[in-house]
Amino acid sequence: MHTQTIAPPTAKALNISHVMATEPADQFSAIARCSGVVASEFSYKKEEEIYGEGEPSEYLYQIICGAVRTYKLLSDGRRQIGAFHLPGDIFGLDPGSEHRLTAEAIVDTTVRLVSRRSLEKAAASNVQVARNLWTLTASDLRHAEDHMLLLGRKTAMERVATFLLEMDRRLAKAGMMALPMCRRDIGDYLGLTLETVSRALSQLSDDGVLMFSSARQIALRNRRRLSAMEA
Repeated sequence: MHTQTIAPPTAKALNISHVMATEPADQFSAIARCSGVVASEFSYKKEEEIYGEGEPSEYLYQIICGAVRTYKLLSDGRRQIGAFHLPGDIFGLDPGSEHRLTAEAIVDTTVRLVSRRSLEKAAASNVQVARNLWTLTASDLRHAEDHMLLLGRKTAMERVATFLLEMDRRLAKAGMMALPMCRRDIGDYLGLTLETVSRALSQLSDDGVLMFSSARQIALRNRRRLSAMEA
């Protein structure tokens, strides 16, 4: 487990203005350009913890390559995944001084880290930095609200349809060809059992809505029908 009180000694200093041009990355880049903040780069192995629930929230993270899941273990041992983070995504922007969730690398993953203290200091004196941080926070809140509605108001098939459309959009943007997460991860994100996820995917395949080229490579053949299920 890594508790990063200082930038990792093997990290490579980078200027964030060179990150990939997704929307969150652009906001992240704008923060760096306004404040002169320099990030550090660090890599994690598959299944390695990046930070744990309750640990000090000292850094803001951006994924360069790979994928990360953030989750909470419930009192009965079940795991609820709050979000999947893909290349270009920002995570770790907690409202308090401690992380509310645990973050783990789903596959071998490289991230950029920026000191939260330096960002807060820059935001105190630069309106643009403060505005961009607020936009990132609002994006996190919007995702949390969407996820709450998904878990509370949708059937199992509707949840799977929503997930597939979300991943179709985000993976295309990130330039990834296959789902980095397994079906158990998908179930823990959607509040469904592994068996329910597998049955839903098999049903969609039988109905011609999607096809599998491998266990994690899914081609959507009928996005219109998936969209109808999601609605």
